[in-house]
Amino acid sequence: MSAATAVDERLAPPSFVRRLLGRPELGAVVGAVAVFVFFSIAAPTFLQASSLSTILYSASTIGIMAVPVAMLMIGGEFDLSAGVMVTTSALVSSMFSYQMTANVWVGVLVSLLVTLAIGFFNGFMLTRTKLPSFIITLGTFLMLTGLNLGFTKLISGTVSTKSIADMEGFPSARALFASKWEIGSVTLQITVLWWLALVAVATWILLRTRAGNWIFAVGGGADAARAVGVPVVKTRIGLYMGVALCAWISGQHILFSFDVVQSGEGVGNEFLYIIAAVIGGCLMTGGYGSAIGSAVGAFIFGMTSNGIVYAQWNPDWFKFFLGAMLLLATLLNAWVRKRAEASK
Repeated sequence: MSAATAVDERLAPPSFVRRLLGRPELGAVVGAVAVFVFFSIAAPTFLQASSLSTILYSASTIGIMAVPVAMLMIGGEFDLSAGVMVTTSALVSSMFSYQMTANVWVGVLVSLLVTLAIGFFNGFMLTRTKLPSFIITLGTFLMLTGLNLGFTKLISGTVSTKSIADMEGFPSARALFASKWEIGSVTLQITVLWWLALVAVATWILLRTRAGNWIFAVGGGADAARAVGVPVVKTRIGLYMGVALCAWISGQHILFSFDVVQSGEGVGNEFLYIIAAVIGGCLMTGGYGSAIGSAVGAFIFGMTSNGIVYAQWNPDWFKFFLGAMLLLATLLNAWVRKRAEASK
């Protein structure tokens, strides 16, 4: 073949295998299949329709928050206040509605504004002070933990809020945030729909919009991104407000599912969100990952947390299995990424 007709291999479209190896969620998908097969064998009830419903619900409650946390990690940052922010959202909505004797939708909207303000605060402080996001959000975590407990005891006299189940607007709010449907022997929670919708929107943003390019650029190197015109400050603030928005959704689900909110809830959940994102392929250093991967990571969490129960094992071992999965997933993701880079 002459040089004139030869095709430069750099211009040839990548093969299917190369594209597959380049996907951040590949390792998580392999891990999810392995966990599914394992518990299908170890726990006979694992494959029952009712069990799968419970697994999906557990995965969705983590997955709703894992999506924005994954996007934040792709942007190179962390948010240690995400867990308690969910509780703050629910507490503000409940206490404002109850104390002001207003329609619960007023409390829901006030909660949205307050939660978004917390997200803005995190992003603003990060960009203004130049301190690590670990320090900024750890401070927010501690402040929110104290405010949640202090205000709840000050206003209600206990560590939990008063029931708002009999207030105007409660049925419609429950329908949006905490409804469920019976489809044969399967119970589908609305959180699953919220979860899937957020994954779809986040994937579209990351892969099809200019904002997605900005997120990857900021995570890959903020200084280099700024040099080519990426609005680094706005991108970071937007990512933190995205976490806050999903915290509001999760908080409203908790409130309208149980009518009351315990002020101490949410502590430690931020690590579950980060674990789901990391298992799903996000790098701790930023610039790499996907929303779909975070969904797979959350699904692995749901299968493991419930599979241990269905297998009738001691649930005290759950954290051990979760830690082992985190390490294995990180190693697998690193191996897949090296293979992808070597094949380029």
